[in-house]
Amino acid sequence: MLLCVDIGNTNIKLGVFEGETLHSRWRIATDRANLADEYAVLVRNLFAIENVPFQAISGCAISSVVPSLTPVFEEVCQRYFHTKPLVFGPGVITGLRINTDYPAEVGSDLVMNALAARHLYSAPVIVIGFGTATTFVAVSAQGDIEGVAIAPGVATSGDSLFRATSTLPQIALAHPRVAIGKNTVQSLQAGFVLGFAGLVEKLVESIRLELGANSRVIATGGLAGLISPETHVIEAVEPDLALIGLRLLYDLNRKTA
Repeated sequence: MLLCVDIGNTNIKLGVFEGETLHSRWRIATDRANLADEYAVLVRNLFAIENVPFQAISGCAISSVVPSLTPVFEEVCQRYFHTKPLVFGPGVITGLRINTDYPAEVGSDLVMNALAARHLYSAPVIVIGFGTATTFVAVSAQGDIEGVAIAPGVATSGDSLFRATSTLPQIALAHPRVAIGKNTVQSLQAGFVLGFAGLVEKLVESIRLELGANSRVIATGGLAGLISPETHVIEAVEPDLALIGLRLLYDLNRKTA
């Protein structure tokens, strides 16, 4: 079995693959203060809930946008799974080119999403990530990353608004029933959900002018299921893109080695 770990700024996604099948997956909060032993205890408990044997893990793959946690999970893999993990970074084969001014600036999670979307849906494809930020990754017909658009995240925008205002309550985001709110909760839900849906449609329209009108649009991330029904451009929601990308990366590098 292969353990894949995608370390994000807000959440850490973990998935166990048996061959090409995603056997189990989890999402936990990112805590930069946790030590390797603490994360190992947490992972062991998650494994126990899903009846995944600890000793069944024979390989690990890691992508991370939190540099301080990368060595922490490397230690987890080495001490508790007795395997040296594949960590996405310089020298790791991806099978795609990143045609940006500074390729190293493109987040590892975006590269994993692009790998998986290209594999599952072919190219050209636009991958929208609803995470800490809202990201749009453009993958060309040749299967290469041509660039990225970055907008504020839905949840982080809400947190910023609630901190900056004294009278607006923090609410749970849900599908709005109306666009013209009759109370504060309705008004916030309409503004956030429909507003971000409009942002998505405009950016997809603009990216397609440069990438190709036939570009498919795939969404991932925790809030993809909230925003995608409010748009007409998102064709599929795949919550496990980053984990699938890590599995593909691991297989590619193992075969090359």
